[in-house]
Amino acid sequence: MTSRPIMTTESGAPIADNQNSQSAGPGGPLLVQDQQLIEKLARFNRERIPERVVHARGAGAYGHLEVTDDVTPYTHAAFLAEVGKRTEVFLRFSTVADSLGGADAVRDPRGFAVKFYTEEGNYDLVGNNTPVFFIKDPLKFPDFIHSQKRDPFTGVQEPDNVWDFWSHSPEATHQVTWLMGDRGVPASYRHMDGFGSHTYQWVNAEGRAHWVKYHFKTDQGIRCLTSEEAGELVGRDGNSHQQDLHRAIERGMFPSWTMYVQLMPVEDAARYRFNPFDLTKVWPHADYPRVRVGKLVLNRNPENIFAEVEQSAFSPNNFVPGIGPSPDKMLQGRLFAYGDAHRYRLGVNHTQLPVNAPHATTAHNNGRDGAMRFDGNGGRAKNYEPDSFGGPVQTDRPLALGVEVSGQAANHAPVLHRDDDHFVQAGTLFRLMGPAAQARLVANIAGGLSQVSDDGIVDRMVAHFAAADPAYGHAVETAVKELRA
Repeated sequence: MTSRPIMTTESGAPIADNQNSQSAGPGGPLLVQDQQLIEKLARFNRERIPERVVHARGAGAYGHLEVTDDVTPYTHAAFLAEVGKRTEVFLRFSTVADSLGGADAVRDPRGFAVKFYTEEGNYDLVGNNTPVFFIKDPLKFPDFIHSQKRDPFTGVQEPDNVWDFWSHSPEATHQVTWLMGDRGVPASYRHMDGFGSHTYQWVNAEGRAHWVKYHFKTDQGIRCLTSEEAGELVGRDGNSHQQDLHRAIERGMFPSWTMYVQLMPVEDAARYRFNPFDLTKVWPHADYPRVRVGKLVLNRNPENIFAEVEQSAFSPNNFVPGIGPSPDKMLQGRLFAYGDAHRYRLGVNHTQLPVNAPHATTAHNNGRDGAMRFDGNGGRAKNYEPDSFGGPVQTDRPLALGVEVSGQAANHAPVLHRDDDHFVQAGTLFRLMGPAAQARLVANIAGGLSQVSDDGIVDRMVAHFAAADPAYGHAVETAVKELRA
């Protein structure tokens, strides 16, 4: 018979009875001296860390990226340095607006966050399953999320709030068209694309830079659900996407994505017809075709969801040599916001948790102390720099190139390029859809917009859709009127 370990308290003391609390006699009140009872209840009260403000509902898996094409003319990042090279990854999928207890098959963007465990440190790419977003300035982000979350009075997501914000934010029209279209509800995490969404910088060994956008094309093919199919699935299985991913990997059906990038020479940015750093815009492939990079494969499920999925933390400020940021305003805001959210939610030492710590190298810095410091805390080593005692030193080699800037420090409106407006790409997307897809898009929009109580909100949204394409606006207006009749 296999010997079983002895149950202990968290300090290691053996537990004599885990079934009966200590009491003053068999029928008397319980005793505060019962270490096991107090410790067990106190820990239970603290088992749930604060959930993510956004992207709370998620699933994840481990795998690898294998380089299939030579991209060294564009970046000197070591994990992309040679064909055939493999780098371990952790990928977390998520919905955006709902809470941790929400359902998977809902109409919402999906988070697509990848942590590359490279030999030069962890590189985090924090994206979505759409190439664009609702807003272009991080100053609007808290207001946007407040409008999509539960109303402080009614406690539910209110159509008035959702559509009111979008009606006052015409730049959202492109993403709203994506969200309300056929790809608004993926059939599973395996059957959707991923995008870095933001613009980043790649630099090669000679110091030449390109602006870059990431694309991950699903090898399983795109599959989506209609609103009716999604509603039925939610009623049958609220954990549909998480379970699908877990079961596929357990069966050896390892999902994969082909990784591509779009590359723009830095000198093109100033004269390009769209602002290349505007998160509400795409770069048309006709202008900047996709370049294949590698194959991303997920082949291992987490052993513990809390430790590895719930405590996973991604920050777009985690770059490696050869890759850096761009002047994308939303990216600039996220460079601070993500890390700050993790320091609040998980603590200042969250980077030492196994899922977040480097796997292919070792971190060396002067960070010390703080809540939940669970290693040797640096031991006797000095915690300042420069020092004379063998501590870590700087490389004097920037990760990427600096960006030339000029002008007055002030609150500036976005830089406009020749074809910049809020509606042109939304109109292009609408016209790319076939008649049946357009009809489903209009029905999805009208289903929500018809519930709005303020006619002014409806009128503003119809005007946005009409600015994208007159037929688009007319169809939405007609459908809303019919639903309200």
